[in-house]
Amino acid sequence: MRGLIEETVMRAAKYVGSGQIEVGEAKQRQPAADEVAIRVAFNGICGTDLHIVQGHMDARVAMPAVIGHEMSGVIEEVGEGVSGLAPGQPVTVMPLRWCGECASCSAGHQHICQQLDFVGIDSPGALQELWNVPASVVVPLPEGLSLQHAALVEPLAVAVHDVRRSRLTSGETAVVIGGGPIGQLIAVVARAAGASVILAEPDAVRRELAAQHGAVVVDPIAEDLAAVVQERTAGAGADVVFEVAGTAGTALDATRHARTRGRVVFVAIHPEPVPVDLHRVFWRELEVLGARVYERADFEHAVSLLADGAIPADALITRVVPLEETMDAFTDLLSAAAIKILVDVQGGTR
Repeated sequence: MRGLIEETVMRAAKYVGSGQIEVGEAKQRQPAADEVAIRVAFNGICGTDLHIVQGHMDARVAMPAVIGHEMSGVIEEVGEGVSGLAPGQPVTVMPLRWCGECASCSAGHQHICQQLDFVGIDSPGALQELWNVPASVVVPLPEGLSLQHAALVEPLAVAVHDVRRSRLTSGETAVVIGGGPIGQLIAVVARAAGASVILAEPDAVRRELAAQHGAVVVDPIAEDLAAVVQERTAGAGADVVFEVAGTAGTALDATRHARTRGRVVFVAIHPEPVPVDLHRVFWRELEVLGARVYERADFEHAVSLLADGAIPADALITRVVPLEETMDAFTDLLSAAAIKILVDVQGGTR
């Protein structure tokens, strides 16, 4: 379907540098061939977005930059050549575009393409009322799934990928170091897989949230995490350790909690090299795994988990703000223990 959208002015939140987000006007065009125009409903703010606004990625983003990639919305229009998608359909976006030609793509690992375009970072994102994206990145949502809840699909897909990389199975024990948004979601996905979960997090609010959903929680400042792991596993250690906190100390400590031939999954982004206890890796024949983004199967499984009610979505969403308060949401996330703040991109106009 073509021609419904003429070039028009809409609202968008843009990163303009110096730690600032400004909400103003932007132009929207008709979707090109093989593109889809989405009326964005909700957009979640993540740690990567915080890094952008803090200026850590200024060499990568082209300012003024419309960012955002954790989203839900409804198709407004489809471009020529698009099939299987239609106006009015609820959708989310798996924000990865790969080249299809590099060594990673040729090996079947397109999600970690060596020329990866992470949509919302390397190209315009979802903090705008209408968003044109390639049809190939659009993921349909089931009817009846709340669009607020659906804005959690992308970070949930990260957690699904992390757990899948770890090969965690029912009856095993997982240690999650870090109780931020991804740590919370890993804990929930691991519990849904039938594992026992021990989550270490210094913030009391985040510990309480994890405890509500079945994790054994530990304050790593006041308690000895290693002692708790030993007690809970009869001295064996955890089958899987997820390092999600992203500090040098937690990276060094991660191998300490794994059993013989256990798996240690590094999920957090460490921008600088940090020490890892390789003697422990050698001594216990540990596997060390990296986990980055997700694949299509992870996205689809995340949609299913949310649609089935297996994820405590309402508890994970701290609050919802209108587009005009996007900068306030970033400020709150930097200074408080919020789990997930969503931006209502339409601002109540839907």
